[in-house]
Amino acid sequence: MDSDIEPEQPPISQSDGQDTRPGELLIPEDTYLTSGVHIGTQQKSASMRRFVFKVRFDGLHVLDIRETDRRIRLAAKFLARFPPEKILSVSQRQYGQKPVKVFAKAIGAISFSERFVPGCLTNPNLAEYFEPKVLLVTDPTTDKQALSEAVSIGIPVIGLCDVNNETRDVDLVIPANNKGRVALATVYWLLAREVLKARGGPGAEAPFALTIEDFQAAL
Repeated sequence: MDSDIEPEQPPISQSDGQDTRPGELLIPEDTYLTSGVHIGTQQKSASMRRFVFKVRFDGLHVLDIRETDRRIRLAAKFLARFPPEKILSVSQRQYGQKPVKVFAKAIGAISFSERFVPGCLTNPNLAEYFEPKVLLVTDPTTDKQALSEAVSIGIPVIGLCDVNNETRDVDLVIPANNKGRVALATVYWLLAREVLKARGGPGAEAPFALTIEDFQAAL
């Protein structure tokens, strides 16, 4: 694990119900809940067990939104350390492609959406060759080619991870629903806003002009 990334920690302990106090979260609790950021899959990997808050009556695992919120802050501060043009965000998931593009444009990063050409990070002879300093994946499973190449060249990886994802190659996990249209838009909107804040400078505290809807993929 990269020394600049905080080691994985267990989620904050909570009693029954998503018990949060006003001002603790980046956005109102209701916004997280209505967007479905916390709704995971029925299947659960061993590495994501610590981020699960509870299991619903229908078998879906519910993620701890406090931990999601905390890790969005942490990821944004980490990304803000890099030159924007050296940040690569990727998504092969349909609902992740627009959020990734809008996120990258907002912070000045590079995005590879849809198909990731094998060798983009490892083969200098390719026209698409790129040398990022950090990778942000929407789903470690569907973005496995980009993830594998990032690991091979030794750059840190931040990943949006659902309950069923394996996290062994992800340096910083953001536990979140990485399949839902509104959930992905919400997470990428927050990441963009918080990266810009973390960079500081003129206008850093100004209201973020983009909305969650601006990040949403079309139905």
